[in-house]
This record gives sequence, C-alpha cells and structure tokens, in this order.
Amino acid sequence: MPKISDQRKAERREQILAGARRCFAEHGYGGATVVRLEQATGLSRGAIFNYFGSKEDLFHELAWRDNKRLVRLWMKKGWEATLRELVQEDPDWIGVYMEMSQKIRTDPEFRRRHEERTQTELAPPLVEHVMAEQERGALRDDKPAELVAGFIGLVANGVAVQLGSGEPIRNVDALVDFVRSAVEPSTTEAPADLPATS
Repeated sequence: MPKISDQRKAERREQILAGARRCFAEHGYGGATVVRLEQATGLSRGAIFNYFGSKEDLFHELAWRDNKRLVRLWMKKGWEATLRELVQEDPDWIGVYMEMSQKIRTDPEFRRRHEERTQTELAPPLVEHVMAEQERGALRDDKPAELVAGFIGLVANGVAVQLGSGEPIRNVDALVDFVRSAVEPSTTEAPADLPATS
C-alpha cells in the first residue's frame, strides 16, 4: 500500500475540517451524525476517524481554531477589528458555539481540555499583548490587563450568543464606541477649580 505524503495528509485533514464545519453549522453538534459527516467530507468514517479520534475531537479542533484565529487577529489588528470580524461570522456556525458552551458546562473532561489549552496557549500571549497596549497608552492602565482582556472577551462572547440566537448586531459602530469608552484611557481632564465668586 503506497505511503501518503505529509502534504497529502495535511490536505486530507483540511478537507475533513472544512466539510465537518459545514456539517456542524447545518445540523448542529448533535445532528452531525457520522453519515452526515461522511457526506459533507466526501470520505468514509474510517478515513475521518483516522485523523480525529472522535466527533468530539473534530468539533473541539474546529472551535479551537476559530478561537485561535480571533485571538491572533486581536493581537495583530486590535480588539475593534476582532469584534467587527466576529459580527461577520456565519450565524449558523456561531450557533454551534452555544452547544460547545453547553459541553463545557456539563462535560468535565471536555471542560478540562478546553480550559487547559486556553490557559496555556491563548491567554498568556493575549494578556502580554494587552499589557503592551496599556504601556503605550492605547488601553486603560488603571485596571489589570487580565480584567481588560476579560471584559473585551465577555463582549465578544455576548456578540456570539446574540448572533447564534439569530439576531444580528444592528449597530456595530455603536457597540465599538461603547467598548472603546470602557477600555481606552479617558481623554477628558478633570475641570479646574472654579474661581471664587464674591
């Protein structure tokens, strides 16, 4: 039997991920049966699970990639670009994240895997980035970097929940302005003392 090259393996893996993403977006996690995954990827279950141990592993990898992509975008182009990118995501795929949140809440092993990867691979560089932004005056520095990053992440999660519920963000500019007012340094100076009146 001919050996598959590393490049072909990488291409096959990407083929599986692309098809699975479409399948999860259309049918949700629970509805993405093995038969539907086979149809979406054009591959047999043996081929699919040769690259990913289970449907959960496949789902986790897709969600992880999206998280990593958004964090990298934040570090490269800023939190505003990240929020604007998130608003453009496919609502059907975003809806799948609600199922991921449920798995994090109800499945201890899934939660452990998710938190371990997030805390070791994504959180430290993001906090360092926020600290650098604070030092150069782009973000408020009267609060810890973890708190500022956490607040922006909380807003992003809220955006995802709203989109996943089928309700669009109607005024992205207003949302960005509100976040900016919370995380950027205040440009208003305290008023000088009023002159004494006789």
